[in-house]
Amino acid sequence: MLIAQITDTHIKGEGVLAYGRIETSGFLARAVDHILHLETRPDVVLATGDLVDAGSPAEYARLRHLLAPLPMPVYLIPGNHDDRDALRATFADRRYMPSEGFIQYVVDDGPLRLIAIDTLIPGAPGGRVDRERLAWLDARLGEAPSKPTAIFMHHPPFKTAIDFMDGIGLDGADEMAEIVRRHPQVERVLCGHLHRSIQARWAGTLAMTAPATAHQVGLDVQRENGLSVTLEPPGYALHLWRPDIGLVSHVANVGDFLSYRVIPPGTRDLARSGRA
Repeated sequence: MLIAQITDTHIKGEGVLAYGRIETSGFLARAVDHILHLETRPDVVLATGDLVDAGSPAEYARLRHLLAPLPMPVYLIPGNHDDRDALRATFADRRYMPSEGFIQYVVDDGPLRLIAIDTLIPGAPGGRVDRERLAWLDARLGEAPSKPTAIFMHHPPFKTAIDFMDGIGLDGADEMAEIVRRHPQVERVLCGHLHRSIQARWAGTLAMTAPATAHQVGLDVQRENGLSVTLEPPGYALHLWRPDIGLVSHVANVGDFLSYRVIPPGTRDLARSGRA
């Protein structure tokens, strides 16, 4: 099972640029095209929040148009820039989308179970998993204790040492960790929000963020230096589940890069012999 994770797409209205200079819709279109041209096409796409920039219906309509070329299921969750009602209204035909309340659900038709958690606090940049959301998560994990599972959410539950972003992190992360520790089938916790790839061991499993499809947050682990945005190469994550190796995560950069095949097709025996 191959999963593509896109995040922090921040789609704005037509002609409106993020920070006055970043055309996020064009970046998402290029990411979608990159996914479509992978040698192995993903089975599903996860979109882990901050789907649009201001939560308006027009932005969600544009997002839907940009995602339309993807033939596989696309599973959406909100981030702090999103609006639940507008998101729900635009994607009401998606069978997994709850008709009310938190936008969280289970995808259980593949070898890796996927659980979506809603961390949105309306009007706030940080996120929260409160008692209601955590009870729901505990119950869902308890339904299939032997099936490998990935949780996906917007706000990461771990500290990243990028202080500005940690200041708008996840309230309730410690309580969530207690639940995840009780459920060893959790192979990965997949997050957005940080606009770059970061990994940490957390609650007995691996938690990670994916790069944004457009701008990245600057790599600054010095304390209290505010927030910087950089146009490093955009990207997304690929998560491959195979029973013989478990869950392996990669980062794909979106762009045109020179590549050279150094081992011709059909020479795997040479590689195995150690002569390559």
